[in-house]
Amino acid sequence: MLTVDRYARWNALLELLTNSGRVTVEDAAERLGVSQATIRRDFDQLGQQQMITRTRGGAVANGVSYDLPLRYKTAKHSAEKQRIGAAAAALVAPGMVVGLNGGTTTTEVARALAVRPELAGTPDGAQLTVVTNALNIANELLVRSRMKIVVTGGVVRPQSFELIGPLAGGILRDVTLDMALLGADAIDVTLGPAAHNEGEAAMNNLMVARARQVVIIADSSKLGERAFARICPIERVDVLVTDAGASDDTVASFEAASIRVVRV
Repeated sequence: MLTVDRYARWNALLELLTNSGRVTVEDAAERLGVSQATIRRDFDQLGQQQMITRTRGGAVANGVSYDLPLRYKTAKHSAEKQRIGAAAAALVAPGMVVGLNGGTTTTEVARALAVRPELAGTPDGAQLTVVTNALNIANELLVRSRMKIVVTGGVVRPQSFELIGPLAGGILRDVTLDMALLGADAIDVTLGPAAHNEGEAAMNNLMVARARQVVIIADSSKLGERAFARICPIERVDVLVTDAGASDDTVASFEAASIRVVRV
């Protein structure tokens, strides 16, 4: 089994490649503070998994671009994401039907929901229902709670474990959500929340269409940014949950757009 240290190293190497496109063994070893032999082994193993392309003396990015697979993403802003996850989960009441998409921050939301025993059922039998298109989110909840879990169909996108494509929309068109809790790659106060992948954005848009309330979950590094595919107009966003790194001016701009901002 891989150690946490090795995973952290792989994350760092993939991040270097994402930023620069190419890195040498010598440079990587110096930056990570490990031996060149260790870096060579890491490069060889990442190459075998088709995460990178090995070159003489180093490695180049192999289509990872900005969109590393979820299991390899660096735990950037991990403390912030845990706080955001807890704050977003606190918005959920027993008996609700909640939509959750995939991503590192919504994974924290799922974990926070899973440890709230009152959501598993109320005296009148009301049980939290979670509708998700993310396989890892469903797994987080299934193994740790007694909530009702509904998983959409679709084709798995390995980078995010999300189900997308034409087959994924059928279930969402037939349900009603009290709340959609959606992670986003970016959110701009004019253009709204967006995702790098158009398939993910389309699924998120369906959740928005079926939801009474839309909550966008994004750490402060994503505020004021833009991504390729819009999820929904900013007017459809009711609440933004972010971290304390969000500036007062940024928060004020979203509040001016009639969005409630929860900053933790």
